[in-house]
Amino acid sequence: MFAMDWPSVALAAFLGVGLAASTGLNTWLPLLLLSAAARLHLGGIHLSGSFAWLESNVALAVLLVATLIEVIADKVPAVDHFLHGIATFVRPLAAALAVAAAFTKLDPVPAAIIGLMIGTPAALGMHSIKAATRAGSSMTTLGCANPILSIIEDAISFALSTISILMPLLVPIAIALVIVMGLWFVRKVQVSEIEN
Repeated sequence: MFAMDWPSVALAAFLGVGLAASTGLNTWLPLLLLSAAARLHLGGIHLSGSFAWLESNVALAVLLVATLIEVIADKVPAVDHFLHGIATFVRPLAAALAVAAAFTKLDPVPAAIIGLMIGTPAALGMHSIKAATRAGSSMTTLGCANPILSIIEDAISFALSTISILMPLLVPIAIALVIVMGLWFVRKVQVSEIEN
């Protein structure tokens, strides 16, 4: 008979969803933090089996370089729009990987399926809020505020990833706050447009 350790499943789900939502804002930073946490044994993170490669020196180096490129390029007007077009397709995959890696006690195939089922919508949902916020910023400031928004998005992605790793039970509250703040900003921009 198959018995599940429900507390572990819940923690893995919260960790995965938090990291997946974070990838909706910054593709590589959540995976870099997951990799570093596993490598340093923070938050009880241990990647096993098919996902142990994320702890390797090569994975850490590649994720660090990818994160730096994304963080810097997202501050450059026009480059940020090109980056977001590519990210629309890459972020769901990164999110699925993050979720699948969080379910270390499962076989890789069910973990990957759960990753696709949970990670993809979480990343796309957060990315949609980001895209709407950026569109509003581009309309009202002609894109001048986009680098500032990018810094805020990076900070939120870092904070949400850190909460996911160190305090996964707080992930639903953190995600709800991010969604409310994003929707508030989008609504504020819409009202501002109507008044002008």
